Amino acid sequence: MSRRTEQVAEAIKEEVSTLIQRELKDPRLGFVTVTRVEVSPDLKYAKVFFSVLGDDNTKAETLKVLKRASGFLRRELSHILTTRYTPELHFEFDVAMEHGDKIQRLLLQLEQEEKEREQAAANNPGQEATGTTGEA
Repeated sequence: MSRRTEQVAEAIKEEVSTLIQRELKDPRLGFVTVTRVEVSPDLKYAKVFFSVLGDDNTKAETLKVLKRASGFLRRELSHILTTRYTPELHFEFDVAMEHGDKIQRLLLQLEQEEKEREQAAANNPGQEATGTTGEA
């Protein structure tokens, strides 16, 4: 991505995030965080990636609301951006955030299991860390 497209993507991310929080009043809209924006080289299209707290139903409803509001958000962006074209906005749920959270939970679980094994080994010095005795 060129420096210009990166700048436009960052501006869109900040402004769309602010507009969602301040201007969209739909009760179906969950707690939305705009995580990143990818802009096409010609600056005519922008993929807006977001995450939302809640279950799959909340995510689906939030996506519907954002898709319906894309025209309004684009119009508001046209007053803010200094580009020839205001990009057409396409919203997508950011699965990378969910994937990262899952990895984080797994790492914490492994760490907890390791601590439990160490405590068990310290409490039972005659046994190995795997929980088996040294008898043959």
